[in-house]
Amino acid sequence: MTAELLSVKKKNDRNFITVECLLAFDKDEDKEKVLNLMRKFSSMFRFAYKRLLEKMERKELKKLLAQKYGINTRYSDSAIFLAQQTLDSCTQRGRNPKKLVFGSRELFEKLKKKHLTGERRKKLRQEREERRYGFLYSRGDKSKEGNLNLRLVNLDNQWHLRINLGNGEYVWAKVIRDAKRDNDKWIDFAWRLLEAEKSGEWFAYNVRLKVRNGKFYAQVSWEEKTVEPVITKAYGVMGIDINAYPFHLALAYVSTDGNLEKFERIDLREMEGKTKNQREHIAWHIARQVVERALENGKAIVVEDLQKVPKGRRGDGLAKLRRKLHKWAYRSVLEKIEVYARRMGVQLIKVNPAYTSIIGKLKYSPMLGIDKDVAGAYVIGRRGLGFEEKLPKNYRELLKDKEFLAYAIAKVDERINELKSELKKETNEYKKNALKERVKRLRGYLKFLLSYTRDSGKSEPATQQAVNREMKPMRGRAKSLQKSWRVLSVALAVLLATTCLEWCRDHSPLKRVLISGDWARVAGKGSPSLPGQGTAAQNMCSFV
Repeated sequence: MTAELLSVKKKNDRNFITVECLLAFDKDEDKEKVLNLMRKFSSMFRFAYKRLLEKMERKELKKLLAQKYGINTRYSDSAIFLAQQTLDSCTQRGRNPKKLVFGSRELFEKLKKKHLTGERRKKLRQEREERRYGFLYSRGDKSKEGNLNLRLVNLDNQWHLRINLGNGEYVWAKVIRDAKRDNDKWIDFAWRLLEAEKSGEWFAYNVRLKVRNGKFYAQVSWEEKTVEPVITKAYGVMGIDINAYPFHLALAYVSTDGNLEKFERIDLREMEGKTKNQREHIAWHIARQVVERALENGKAIVVEDLQKVPKGRRGDGLAKLRRKLHKWAYRSVLEKIEVYARRMGVQLIKVNPAYTSIIGKLKYSPMLGIDKDVAGAYVIGRRGLGFEEKLPKNYRELLKDKEFLAYAIAKVDERINELKSELKKETNEYKKNALKERVKRLRGYLKFLLSYTRDSGKSEPATQQAVNREMKPMRGRAKSLQKSWRVLSVALAVLLATTCLEWCRDHSPLKRVLISGDWARVAGKGSPSLPGQGTAAQNMCSFV
């Protein structure tokens, strides 16, 4: 198992990120060589610490270490650097640096106790020896491809650590670290190394080797540079929406007054059928494309603040979709866009994703003649600029139209009955599960519509309504607006086609409803009368 450590350290107001990985050697002979180097380095560190206490000059000490230990001057410099850090730490904490105990004072005090014997004492002794003798450190240097003595190299898609033994000889160790989280900093680091190899623009990273319980670990640390945003929403934003069908990014460029300037798409199908590591690499390239477009257009980036993406469950009859969603690096792409934007000085804004897709497909898709994915990105962009989406006038009128609501309820009920008939005839278990899921979803829609219609039928006097509006909190208004959009999402779907209750991309016919409110014409009805089919419609008549 890979031992993991993730920390962010601040050194003189600079952010350093550290990740830890396990090392595996092919030969015991190589492992022994590295152990000998670590013993030599730890001795060099202690020697350097004592000479610094004696006020020896750093330049003179560096030469002395190289001569005494027969090791390259970069290791000598790293030993002096660690010794100076330790000395400074003692001074800052108000401790006497002359009384420092190497290898942990706590372990030293425990081993002094005579009652400790057997395995307990043996284990403590091993731990102290590993702390005292089992470490090696090399400072990074961007002019030496990141690190000269302890360098990470990618060989055939497998990371290795090249260890310089200080005498011109090298030992190689396999790096074992599988990223188990999409936001694992190792992913960012590995991608930066691969990019540096292509561009030649290296960055420094420090490497510390440690022995713990007989195993070798490498702790890699590097500076995470953050740039103050230069591109902000003062000149508009670029809203981003990620969609599974078809698998792509929708980008909507929004001006400061909330108008759509232009839009484009980035195809993500290249990520399908790839391994996790390959998808991660592609996701970084996509993130770069997005940020470069933002820089070219002088726009800040707005994305949804997604906590969890539903991926279905086994036995739901939607195996194909579930497989795709599990491979869909949804949050991974957004997180990489965030990292790259921060690095390039582009402001990134996260917004509440609630009802962005519904508002986009019902309001802006028919109004502007764009598909629902671009419309969703447009709403995300507008939300990032602080705009609130109001219900169009004719949509508000529809919510008061009892005949329209009754028609929608009857159509949903009719579709449920059709699916029930299909379910009785179906013999395939997985297809039956899929049908059951659709019936369950439609029953939820039906229940919601019936509940809304009953609630809207309970009218109050006009004076009381005015008082309630004044007393109603903002959160209540927001919930009421969201409920209205949800009702419209279900009710308007039946105007387009019955199957659109579950899947629909063309919302252009709703433009007539937006402009004139003529829902009967869109539904293909000569006059807005009830279909008169289904139990729900008959029940509806009793309270409409």
